[in-house]
Amino acid sequence: MSSVSRFTRLTMTVAIAAALVACGQKPAAQGGPMPPSEVSVVTIAPQRVAITNELPGRVEAFRVAQVRARVAGIVQKRVFKEGSEVKEGQVLFKIDPAQYKASLESAQATLARAQANLTQTTLTAQRYKPLVEVNAVSKQEYDNAVAAQKQAEADVAAGKAAVQTASLNLGYATVTSPISGRIGRALVTEGALVGQGDATQLALVQQLDPVYVNVTQSSADLLKLQQAMAAGQLKSVGDNKASVTLELENGQAYPLPGKLLFSDISVDENTGSVSLRAEFPNPKRLLLPGTYVRAKIEQAVDEQALLVPQQAVVRDAGGSTVMVVNAENKVEPRPVKTGGARGNNWQVLDGLKEGDRVIVEGLQKVRPGATVKPVQWNPAGAPAQASGQPAKQEASAQPKAN
Repeated sequence: MSSVSRFTRLTMTVAIAAALVACGQKPAAQGGPMPPSEVSVVTIAPQRVAITNELPGRVEAFRVAQVRARVAGIVQKRVFKEGSEVKEGQVLFKIDPAQYKASLESAQATLARAQANLTQTTLTAQRYKPLVEVNAVSKQEYDNAVAAQKQAEADVAAGKAAVQTASLNLGYATVTSPISGRIGRALVTEGALVGQGDATQLALVQQLDPVYVNVTQSSADLLKLQQAMAAGQLKSVGDNKASVTLELENGQAYPLPGKLLFSDISVDENTGSVSLRAEFPNPKRLLLPGTYVRAKIEQAVDEQALLVPQQAVVRDAGGSTVMVVNAENKVEPRPVKTGGARGNNWQVLDGLKEGDRVIVEGLQKVRPGATVKPVQWNPAGAPAQASGQPAKQEASAQPKAN
């Protein structure tokens, strides 16, 4: 068989196969329109959202005590380890007590002499009393004896006060910690003369469990919150109920929650801000005085917040838009106004209402006016929900209106 005949037969075979394939595809192409695209939607429903403000702050010790020399003298010994924990009343320094011991002994001797004199004058007054009644002694002599007795009583009282003062000064020569906490470095060394003319600071003790966190908030933001609560848009979390969490300097979350103690009643004239104070437990001493932190303070509650997943919101120069599935299962673009982030959601302030079905997944497959098949969206790891049921979403607030 010639090569031309083989080529002719091969060409005819390919043509017949192509015709058969075309015939096989024709029925599918003529089977009608494509089925609607399947999209995942979330049904909008009001939720309870805590309004949380993230504010800068500094850590402050719960209590701070400056250990000072209350009497003058030479420091004989430091009795603590720098940077250690000390207890209230623990001995920290010893000042040379020799002169204060001598002062105490002198005061005790003066008191003893005054007590002896009081005994003598009391006996004299007692002897003169019956004698003056029978004119055995003159009334002047009796009056002098009574006056001498009262002066002796005053000398005894002064002597007791002098003994007490000398005893206190002797006690002050042993310097103790006024509070329990962590002590820093010693500010004086052995042999230093302290308390000469002023109360020399010897060390600093700070109580670090718990600690305070002082933060500042703009008075304008605080006013907006107060006005929203007065209008009924937000509810107060109540006194002593506001929870506070911390973010450390390295960006990590502090594991223990705190509580808001109070807001200041005055506005700083220089910064236009209000000071707030929170209290945090600090058993592991992670929070040190002066540390910069970010505090998230729960200040109010929105009982009717509308939230949508952040991936459902399309942002451009014209604003924010979501795709909504209407009652006829057709796609409609809906411009919205968003507020702050609530976890992985945006709070919608305007543009949506309860019951709207917002497309979360499948946006790339649809266009306005297209018919779709909506199924209920489930976040990763969440249990499956029936289509049309509102999806529960976790919310935490950081109000920042766009």
